[in-house]
Amino acid sequence: MFTGIIQDMGEVISLGAGKLVINAGELASARRPGESLAVSGVCLTIVEVSPPRLTMDILEETLRRTNLGELKPGDAVNLEPALKLDDELGGHFVTGHIDGRGELISRRKGGHDWIMRIALPAELKAYVVEKGSITLEGVSLTVAEISENAISVHIIPYTLSHTNLGEKPEGSRLNVETDLLGKYVIRYLEKTDAPSRPLDKTFLEETGII
Repeated sequence: MFTGIIQDMGEVISLGAGKLVINAGELASARRPGESLAVSGVCLTIVEVSPPRLTMDILEETLRRTNLGELKPGDAVNLEPALKLDDELGGHFVTGHIDGRGELISRRKGGHDWIMRIALPAELKAYVVEKGSITLEGVSLTVAEISENAISVHIIPYTLSHTNLGEKPEGSRLNVETDLLGKYVIRYLEKTDAPSRPLDKTFLEETGII
């Protein structure tokens, strides 16, 4: 389990033969083989520690469902070690199991914020509500707006400069994990006799779920 609060950025060294090797800097020295590490939102298992390098196994299924298969040497990745029981929950509950990929439409300055618009597949938008949580590239964010073909999130300058979200060009595919609690709520409602109407923020508020 993770929180979506990125602790550091790493740099890809190599990807191939079912292994991902990254330069994790100072974060590597505190890691141990067998531990979980979220790499741009994807939960991976560390198999070798040779500071500052970390090596992780990576499945074909993971490469298919995430953007990790697109990584090249030198690319930046967001890093977050697994949550410990006595850690603060600064973001929201994140599993590291990616639901799909979104496409970065635009990133622009809006006052003191940066606003990113991301196109999501229809099957992911069903689990997104305004003011709800979403994880992009492992970063815990709040959905500011939902339009017909995209969502918008606002990002503070600190987050932009301390994660890889500031380096992603338009058209990039981003790893997306929708809100864990929201997914369970919606799946429950879909299996009950709830009215056949959109499971949007208004409906969830009326039913007392949020």
